[in-house]
Amino acid sequence: MSKFSGLWDIKPVPEKTAIPYSCAIVLGGFSSEGNNGEGFFNTAADRFIQGLKLISTGQVSHILITGGNGQLIPDSFIESDWVKTQLKLFKVPDSCILIENRSRNTIENAAFTKPILQKAGLQPPYLLVTSAFHMRRSLGIFKTTGIKVIPYPCNYLPGTGSNTSIGDLVPDGSLLGTWDYYIKEVIGTLVNKFR
Repeated sequence: MSKFSGLWDIKPVPEKTAIPYSCAIVLGGFSSEGNNGEGFFNTAADRFIQGLKLISTGQVSHILITGGNGQLIPDSFIESDWVKTQLKLFKVPDSCILIENRSRNTIENAAFTKPILQKAGLQPPYLLVTSAFHMRRSLGIFKTTGIKVIPYPCNYLPGTGSNTSIGDLVPDGSLLGTWDYYIKEVIGTLVNKFR
């Protein structure tokens, strides 16, 4: 698994430090609705953490959270609206937060994000923040939509270590579940190429 993910996952681009980027686009899917109707962070929460880090350290001047409700039968929970409340808890100024709250998938993330960025007058390139396994497909979709982004991958499922150890020779049952993510991404990337 780690060898395949090493080939599939997009490597981070060295960070530009002199001038901040205008915006970090953080793809949703990192929070879910709990039984009480409130949101909670799920296993992809590193997307939120990295976006918060970028805005809090001044590496970007704005953060755009893109994600509505991707449930098959949607209810009233809107991910990006809930995430905005969490950013405000960390004292991120309202003027620095942009929300796209209608999208149900990555294609809509890109399509609905583009006019928001244009209306706000934010200049590209933008940092695209999503899980490493999802970055390859996301980059293709954003490129097709005409949004110039620089990958800022996070949430590395099998880890980022490049050294081989004796432990790599022992089967790890916990990694079997991560194949689902990669199979979906490979199929999705192929479908997008031939659309």
